[in-house]
Amino acid sequence: MDIWQLPAVVTGAASGLGAETASHLAEAGARLTLIDVDADGLERIVARTGGLMFPCDVSDPAATEAALAKAREAHGAARIIVHCVGHAHPQRIIGDDGPMSMEDFRRLVDVNLLSTFNVLRLGAYHMAKLQPLRDGERGVIIFTASVSAYEGQSGEAAYAASKGGVVSMILPAARELGAFGIRVVGVAPGLFSTPTLFQMERDLNARLASTIPFPPRFGDPAEFAMLVQHVIQNVMINGTVLRLDGGYHR
Repeated sequence: MDIWQLPAVVTGAASGLGAETASHLAEAGARLTLIDVDADGLERIVARTGGLMFPCDVSDPAATEAALAKAREAHGAARIIVHCVGHAHPQRIIGDDGPMSMEDFRRLVDVNLLSTFNVLRLGAYHMAKLQPLRDGERGVIIFTASVSAYEGQSGEAAYAASKGGVVSMILPAARELGAFGIRVVGVAPGLFSTPTLFQMERDLNARLASTIPFPPRFGDPAEFAMLVQHVIQNVMINGTVLRLDGGYHR
């Protein structure tokens, strides 16, 4: 898929992986729409990349649907959707004050899993109505998973469950939507220099980096964005989750 002038939506675009993805897609010539709950952060990214911005809490289905509708009105239905939203709240199942609250668990599921399905269903519905491109493809939807979906640690039960749901969704979604020429792909980052990592890991030092076989450092969001761009351009990548972690296994 040639990205030039294609409508693209990036959620979680105000910082971290989403902001860097927006920058790469802008350089490739996409017609961008950026969504994030952080309006000030979005303004800074839009000043750098151009495009439209819609401040929105993606855990709110109605607000997300409204933002995507405005994006369609301006640019047409998206052929590229990159969902980078993620919320981390490290908390043990049994803490000093009692069991983890169901509200905390529900919040992680709302932001990490339900928002992913909401963007999938809304984006795919309108994407399926587009005219196919030369190779029959209508579009691609890329989700951000996490290595915690496979190897969650103590304090990550809720986070791992929410990201595990994202991983489990990708293959059946790709099988179903392939009939419409729509690809669905996941990227599972390891340790990346993002605000989410800083929330998950209190002890950010050489000890963590040394557990990565190579390169022994935290990932750069630009490396995530490079992979996203390659996935968009390579039509054979579909129905899979790509680990981007330097061989990191905890």
